[in-house]
Amino acid sequence: MRTISVIKKRNTNVYLSVDLIEQAKALDLNLSATLNHALELAVKKGQRERWLEENRAGLEALNGFVEENGLFSDDAEFGVL
Repeated sequence: MRTISVIKKRNTNVYLSVDLIEQAKALDLNLSATLNHALELAVKKGQRERWLEENRAGLEALNGFVEENGLFSDDAEFGVL
């Protein structure tokens, strides 16, 4: 059975270089799809950077623990699953 995903879209105004738009049209690029994809990538990058910044202290603490104590898998008694 097929499921249909509906993605809500909204009109918005963007201002782009005339030359760039003409080049994109000459290549038959879909501006909406291209801009949507580029914005999606930029949002994911921004979210990743924010997450790393918000969790930096915890990551540094974990890295410090590993440096001091090593990994559990480094223990000869740990074994392999």
